[in-house]
Amino acid sequence: MTTLAKPPGFDADVAIVGGGPVGHLLAILLGQRGKRVTLIERWSRHYPLPRAVTFDHEIARILATLGIDSENDPAINFHDELYYWRNRDGQNLQIVDWKSQSASGWRVRYWFNQPFLETRLMEIAGALPTVQILRGWQGSALTQDAEGVSLTLRRTPEEGGTPDETRQIRAKFVAGTDGANSFVRQALGIETEDRGYFFDWLILDMIPQFDYVASRPQDPAQWQLCDPARPTTVVPGGPGPVAGGPDRRRWEYMVLPGEDPAELQKPENAWKLLEPWGLTPENAALERAAVYRFQARWAREWHKGRCLIGGDAAHLMPPFAGEGMCAGVRDAVAMGWRLNGILEGKFGLEALASYSSERIDHARHYIDFSKELGQIICIADAAAAAERDAAMIAALAERGDTPVPTDICHLGPGAWAADSTHAGELSVQGVVEAKGRIDRFDQAVGQGWVLIGYETDPLAVLSPGQRAQLAALEGFGVQICAPGGACEVIDREGTYKAWLEDIDARYVLIRPDFYVALTAKTPEALRERFDKIMKTLNVPAEEAALSA
Repeated sequence: MTTLAKPPGFDADVAIVGGGPVGHLLAILLGQRGKRVTLIERWSRHYPLPRAVTFDHEIARILATLGIDSENDPAINFHDELYYWRNRDGQNLQIVDWKSQSASGWRVRYWFNQPFLETRLMEIAGALPTVQILRGWQGSALTQDAEGVSLTLRRTPEEGGTPDETRQIRAKFVAGTDGANSFVRQALGIETEDRGYFFDWLILDMIPQFDYVASRPQDPAQWQLCDPARPTTVVPGGPGPVAGGPDRRRWEYMVLPGEDPAELQKPENAWKLLEPWGLTPENAALERAAVYRFQARWAREWHKGRCLIGGDAAHLMPPFAGEGMCAGVRDAVAMGWRLNGILEGKFGLEALASYSSERIDHARHYIDFSKELGQIICIADAAAAAERDAAMIAALAERGDTPVPTDICHLGPGAWAADSTHAGELSVQGVVEAKGRIDRFDQAVGQGWVLIGYETDPLAVLSPGQRAQLAALEGFGVQICAPGGACEVIDREGTYKAWLEDIDARYVLIRPDFYVALTAKTPEALRERFDKIMKTLNVPAEEAALSA
């Protein structure tokens, strides 16, 4: 770990504007490596009510690196059940596989309480000595030059400050994770691309006093009711407020044409919507009622100079794929390893270009996927719904009611070798035995820049200069063997053997964000593709690496 003193002439290495889960995760990833971070949040108090309620296996893998185990954490739970889309008559239109274990070593889908999880992130960030958290401040001006960024903050008036109370922050980089109305994005003059998708939905977060899922065995735990009379989402809301007690639940209702959203969200009308589902003021608490406008848009640029944006500042998507917050968490990790590398002299500023190119395409995929799902459910016309039902029921029957797998997404062009099979995709993770420990690879062996060779030493294949470059990135090589082999890392369940056979490779380079940087079948291909990635990131060449 590189621990830095306060940089001369700078208040911070990185100033992060926006203290939600994305901003806090980025602060942790930087602070854990000793970077001076100033995290700026406009609200002086933590928002205590639910918002996001679900994340996928990739986010569970990321949280595990912070010591948060999604299988056993009190803020997180799961349902071993498929995800159903049904029409008004209860017929299945679509079935999505949210039940299986994922290739990345975690369950496909988890449910959580955002305030609980945010509190965990806030505690981790607050314990890091190089992370400073400023609450009750917001950005008001931003300028940047070749060396850094000057940020003017002002007190948030509604938080008890006065509009003329200001302070200046000078940082080497600024990250805007400040939501849909991002000050940073607007200050940078970044325009957004809009899919023209707008639907208002009423969100009701509930705390039942009973086991709701057990009380309605005819209904799935997580599903979409595609009823044109009132399209509805019914999903878990994460653990309840009492450990071991009933879980939270969430209902989402589409606001129909001609309805007044403000009128619909009044408690008396919310309870009318909930009554058919068996919830009343006597057996449940209405924790939160809010109308959201579901949108599909993204920023056309995700970095300018020394400034970056991520989370809702960079993209908005409908919630039907459960990928909104997930995309923001991926942004934080993608920003984190690049900023750490640049600040430590491992990469050049060119690495920021690959952040934009990779993440924009990745997020756009999920935005379009979420929009497509929304177009299935957001139908309020009975005739159009009947036509939809007939087509989807026929398609489902044609494949024998087989659930579709969760979506596999690919990075846009960037710091990975495009001529490698499956490079740019999330890496597979299996259970291994290493140094007497049996666990998932990340926990048993580690993470970062990891070069894997199956039944072969991958470091022996690299040139001396390439080994020096990998070492400069604090990367390491791992030889994995089948059970009974003489390697230090044993493939306990054959996961890596099956994966490498499937992609026809013997070597895989995995990045700190768990994405595949390259695959190779021969030593020659490994060396050639390794050089391409080092060049993309502007890692010092062989001579410089050898003399480092």
